[in-house]
Amino acid sequence: MVAGLPPVSLEDKYRFREGRVFMSGVQALVRLPLVQKWRDTAAGLNTGGFISGYRGSPLGGYDQELWRAKKWLKEQDIHFVPGVNEELGATAVWGSQHVALNPSAQRDGVFGIWYGKGPGLDRAMDVLKHGNAAGTSAHGGVLAIVGDDHGAKSSTLPHQSDHNFQAAFVPFLAPASVHEFVEYGLLGLAMSRFAGTWVGFKATADTVETSARTAASSSRSSNSPMAASTSAPATSGARKTPVCNATRALPPWLLPRPTALTGWCGIRPSPASASFPPARPLPTRWKRWTNLGSMRASLRTLA
Repeated sequence: MVAGLPPVSLEDKYRFREGRVFMSGVQALVRLPLVQKWRDTAAGLNTGGFISGYRGSPLGGYDQELWRAKKWLKEQDIHFVPGVNEELGATAVWGSQHVALNPSAQRDGVFGIWYGKGPGLDRAMDVLKHGNAAGTSAHGGVLAIVGDDHGAKSSTLPHQSDHNFQAAFVPFLAPASVHEFVEYGLLGLAMSRFAGTWVGFKATADTVETSARTAASSSRSSNSPMAASTSAPATSGARKTPVCNATRALPPWLLPRPTALTGWCGIRPSPASASFPPARPLPTRWKRWTNLGSMRASLRTLA
């Protein structure tokens, strides 16, 4: 301890909500559900967390780090139950999304985190497809963390999870630093709640096995990885709002109501006047049908 400086502890990465902390990629994945719980509480949500999966390099030490942080996880109502194998762990995480179906549930929702090695995702594909098709709860969400060993550093074969996620119609994120492990993880859970799908998360050996001193913020800011450097045009007396380039082209009917993504990337709910489905001009070859009102309405609905 240095005179005049606050005491430093190895637990700072799990205690501090603001400031800067030193942690590894695996420890950032342990901090991720803590930050999610803090944000839910700040938003007035009574949520819980559930983590399950099966270890494998480069996530071989994830379960050990979760056990070390058991005290901090328990305080935030986050439960870690390792699976006997990847598919059983994924099935348990799938079940966490059924909490909202119980009228006597004590939580608004439970966010789930599944983890496994790349080849383990092959084993769990049936669960991944069915869980993704079943959807997620509005205040839950599922993040599927996969350890990819592109160079076969500790695997019999090189592997990557991109094609598996695509085959299961699961969107996925690929963080490039320890800081982005937390930021992209939070964004992935917000995406899962918004879209009702599972969201994949690639943790490669090049990032998860590194350490860094990074910002430990538990509040949303314009410095999030998806925030653009530009802002929306300001009107008189209005505050500038960060806008994500990915949402500039989104039509208003794709954002029908406030969701978990509100505040990320400048996403805002659409006005009540936005129509769904949108009015679209009929193709030329259909103009001879315009006198048939019912057929025209049907074609618009199917478009």
